[in-house]
Amino acid sequence: MKKKILIVDDDPRNIFALKLTLKARGYAIETCTMAQEALDMLKADPDFSMVLMDMMMPGIDGYEAVRIIRNTSEIKDIPVIAVTAQAMPEDRQKCIEVGANDYVSKPIDVDLLLMAIEKLS
Repeated sequence: MKKKILIVDDDPRNIFALKLTLKARGYAIETCTMAQEALDMLKADPDFSMVLMDMMMPGIDGYEAVRIIRNTSEIKDIPVIAVTAQAMPEDRQKCIEVGANDYVSKPIDVDLLLMAIEKLS
């Protein structure tokens, strides 16, 4: 079965690039641009293998969204990879502390992202 990944990013260009890259490698991809929409999609469809969560978004940011995922029983176990332009060591720590399983900084190194996805799959 193909892994289904939800990409959450408020920048359509990031979604476009990630979607192309991951689809080319055989992943099924769903996308959205708002954290609330992502939460609704995850609750409606338990078949997601993973979430790539942009941490800097308007409204509910990625940090809050990951907290909500971890505190929602039916989706709490879905692996989340934090994706952020914030690339300082303390940013990685902050992502892990709110419940992200891994962290990839922008601009995204595709090889690092694929390793993170495989590791969590």
